[in-house]
Amino acid sequence: MTARRAIIPVFVPHLGCTANCVFCDQRKISGSERPATAESVTRAVSEGLARIGENTDTQLAFYGGSFTAIPVREQEALLGAALPFLLSKRLRSIRLSTRPDAIDAETLERLRRCGVKTIELGAQSMDDEVLRRSGRGHTAAQTEAAARAVKAAGFELILQMMTGLPGDTKDKTIATAKRLIALAPDGVRIYPTVIVAGTPLETLWRRGEYREHTVDEAVDWCAAILPLFEAAGIPVIRLGLNPTEELSGGEAVAGAYHPAFGELVRSRILLERAQTLLADAAPGSEAVLLVHPSDVSAMTGQHRANLVSLVGAFSLAALKVRAGDVPRGEIRLG
Repeated sequence: MTARRAIIPVFVPHLGCTANCVFCDQRKISGSERPATAESVTRAVSEGLARIGENTDTQLAFYGGSFTAIPVREQEALLGAALPFLLSKRLRSIRLSTRPDAIDAETLERLRRCGVKTIELGAQSMDDEVLRRSGRGHTAAQTEAAARAVKAAGFELILQMMTGLPGDTKDKTIATAKRLIALAPDGVRIYPTVIVAGTPLETLWRRGEYREHTVDEAVDWCAAILPLFEAAGIPVIRLGLNPTEELSGGEAVAGAYHPAFGELVRSRILLERAQTLLADAAPGSEAVLLVHPSDVSAMTGQHRANLVSLVGAFSLAALKVRAGDVPRGEIRLG
């Protein structure tokens, strides 16, 4: 995937969903109440091109539902609305999200003819018990089969996973990450579980049948898996739910929702790496940590929490963070 790609999002909340996932209310998560129509697709693309410009790699993205489980006639209407923009090359390609059990050879061929380039599969977990308890309605084996079919057909593959679903553990999350890495996706999205108002998960939580996946726990788990994807050269294109007015306004009643979740995870990873680097620091000494300029804030931590933690843990007289000629994610002593 190119880093220069511009995305025009269109939401199809719950369209095509064949299961009642306990965690899901796509209208609140996406901030979009109305599913897309051919007319709204045409309008979104026209407005998006006017905003972005037409000299970039622009992709129309259908988010929020299980696109390939929508009746075929409705799929073709939505995809057909983009056809004039594709033929004129004002729009380069289409991306869509769907379920692993809604992929087959006929579907993939239809998507190719309609200009689809990228397919996102909602894997969520590679543990069948977690999938069952979450109401996903598919298995890990179906995710693997669908992912391989998507790759073999020449599409870009994005996999979505969640942490903290019912029955999940840190070990299961790490195992899921490793099985997704083995499928060689072109990117992943990682979404820690948030308890959204009105979902079955909220009911389970209030009954005491589900334990909240806290922000701190989610940061710990994601700090364990993010380096695995990075080491495999697989981009993590989203870490944490995209903040919306609905979620920030109270619809996220509990769970791992934080507007700067990705920053918290990267801050935790840098803290752990700094702890290793400072292991031999003499009590009462002063130290300087050199990081990539974009990592200064994460290394410092929110409200300087990382610096306070490190100074206390190693009895340092002073600790500073400075930008240096250091690769992103790495730390050196200055």
